[in-house]
Amino acid sequence: MRIPRALLAGGAAMSLLLTACTTDDPDSADAGQELTPDEEWFDAEEYENQLAQRDIEPEGPEDEPWLQAIEPEMADTSEYKLEGEDAEEPTVCFSNASVSNPWRVTGWITMQQQVEVLQESGDIGEFRVSDAADDDNQQISDIQAFVDAGDCEAIIISPSTTATLTPAVEAACESGAPVIVFDRGVNTDCMVTFIHPIGGYAYGADAAEFLVEELEPGSTVLALRILPGVDVLEHRWAAAQQVFGDSELDVLGFEFTEGDGAQIKDLVTQHLQRGDVDGIWMDAGDGAVAALEAFEDAGKPYPVISGEDELSFMRKWQEEDITAIAPVYSNFQWRTPVLAASQILNGEEVPQEWVLPQQPVTEAELDDYLERNADMPSLHYAKFGGEDLPGFPDAWQDR
Repeated sequence: MRIPRALLAGGAAMSLLLTACTTDDPDSADAGQELTPDEEWFDAEEYENQLAQRDIEPEGPEDEPWLQAIEPEMADTSEYKLEGEDAEEPTVCFSNASVSNPWRVTGWITMQQQVEVLQESGDIGEFRVSDAADDDNQQISDIQAFVDAGDCEAIIISPSTTATLTPAVEAACESGAPVIVFDRGVNTDCMVTFIHPIGGYAYGADAAEFLVEELEPGSTVLALRILPGVDVLEHRWAAAQQVFGDSELDVLGFEFTEGDGAQIKDLVTQHLQRGDVDGIWMDAGDGAVAALEAFEDAGKPYPVISGEDELSFMRKWQEEDITAIAPVYSNFQWRTPVLAASQILNGEEVPQEWVLPQQPVTEAELDDYLERNADMPSLHYAKFGGEDLPGFPDAWQDR
């Protein structure tokens, strides 16, 4: 199967800077770099594929986007079907990169709620979890522990980084248990299914295209990035470079922020002291409010900005009537891996590459999403897709 250059979450976005010994770190760039994507992180064919997938109607139940798939090619899973006593409440193991940011916390809550439903129905039994806290070496050890235990009927992995975790995923595949990779990818296709939204190119292009459409030629744009070397974040920036490179906007360059609100605010303030900033492009929008606060403190008009479907940003957007868009790295994807595990252990076909829909929140949808999430905390994500789960809304409110 054809796997795109591996994907990461997003959503949303890591907020911790990974150490140089474990991060797939490209050469860092200073602000003002030429708008040419790094060849290491730009695949022109995959870029065009993702942009086209934005307009393809997904297959699957209309009201369950976490079970939809874009142009799926199905995998035969009959070899993994459990029979007799083995099929009774099978053990599913999950190696999680981390819960180090609000996007991942939201998704983890959703996953746990979906697990409870499957446990009540008897489709899975023990749900064994390890959290690597964004440490590649720890996650490699966690995965090996699952393999050595020998009693995981299925292994779900959300890798912390791309190349470094590839051998560990391959070792899990060699154990004989079906492996499900989601959210972030690796450089192998040994897994039964790889689950992810459309991808980083689509996310980055959604944001950049909006700024090009809303800003006048010659307007200045500042790009805020979290950290280097994480594939989906690199893909988001590569897509933005492509879009901005074909525009008449003046891109000031980019700044790495580590996803830290105080650092975001400080960096934006420094740029405002040098001159006007008309637009803000972000590779993950959970720090968008901090960027906007820098404009408030400087007495400057709000920029045109791309944020994300985190409620703190969406509420600010509504309250201040900002010109904005919320690109989405579909948080509801956290439901899909455990549902896929159940399907695989029942011998049901699943997509080899399970591409989930990924649609940004626009101004026309803003009020509706805020109304539906009115009682949720500010760090919650609007497109979490858990409204039908038994724990709604308490589980997400009591995080």
